[in-house]
Amino acid sequence: MKFGFLAMTALLGLVACDPSETVTKYGGMDYDWQLTEVDGAPVNYSAVVAFGPHGSVNGMGPCNGFSGSQNKPYPWIAIQIHFVEELYCSGIDNEEAFLASLVEMTVVEVSGDSLVMSNDAGREMAFKGH
Repeated sequence: MKFGFLAMTALLGLVACDPSETVTKYGGMDYDWQLTEVDGAPVNYSAVVAFGPHGSVNGMGPCNGFSGSQNKPYPWIAIQIHFVEELYCSGIDNEEAFLASLVEMTVVEVSGDSLVMSNDAGREMAFKGH
């Protein structure tokens, strides 16, 4: 009986971590998401994030492409950046701010072609689907 309880607990733990319960299941994979605003202010540079299968996250900042992962269940989000290209351009400060903001976000909401990420500190990133 004790073994059955432990096996069931382990199985439930695996199901709870299923990547299909992330933002990808709730419309996150439907678009490439173009950043439109940070903290209510329009951005004047191009930055895109895309959510793929199995928790993959890829995108492009003003200068470089990046890749990472995200496996929190919807509506939570915790993007981890694993790789960023290392090319320099005049928009590098915007790129660094974009990537730093991405990893600070803890909540995500998808509504049609709009995606908003936010955190407890009151920060917010708004994206439009393309």
